Order: sequence, then C-alpha cells, then structure tokens
Amino acid sequence: MIQVQFKKEQGQYKSFQIEGHAEYAEEGEDIICAAVSALVINTINSIEQFTEDTFTCDCQDGMIKSWEFPSDVSEATALLMDSLRLGLQNVEKSYGKTYIQIKE
Repeated sequence: MIQVQFKKEQGQYKSFQIEGHAEYAEEGEDIICAAVSALVINTINSIEQFTEDTFTCDCQDGMIKSWEFPSDVSEATALLMDSLRLGLQNVEKSYGKTYIQIKE
C-alpha cells in the first residue's frame, strides 16, 4: 500500500511524505503507482518551474520519499500542493484504501 502524509502547520504546507507500493499489479504495469508517480513528479517540477519557493527533497533509488518546505510557501505552491492532494484523493477514491491511504 502507498501511504501519503501531508503535514501542515497553521494552514501552511510544511512537508509531504510518501512510501510503499500499491501492489495493484506487477511492477511496470501498476497503474496506481504510475498515477501517483506522475502526480508527485509533476508537482515537484511545477513548484520548481513556476514558483520561487525552496524545498529539500529526500530522493533514494529514483524514488521521492519526502520533501520539506523550510519556510512558508507562496499561494502558487499552496495551490499546487492542494492540486496534488486532490489528485491523490481521487486515486484513493477510485481504487480504495487497500492500495493508497492519504493522511493529513
């Protein structure tokens, strides 16, 4: 199962963590893992491209485990993070908590 955790303090995004595998299908054919990866990578790329916000990222073996914002984020980054959360919630709603669980 993929476990996702969004951390906010006083309404501001502070960090995001993700771990696990959906195990919906065999490696290379798992549409849930593919969807989650696309959403997460696109969010990181969008924050880097469209905002001036900084973050640190824990990436290991080609996987993004977590990222943290050292200071308050801009409205644009907050919107991108809200969009990521919405996309992941839709995956969870479509496929169930057996494969992905989101916590805040």
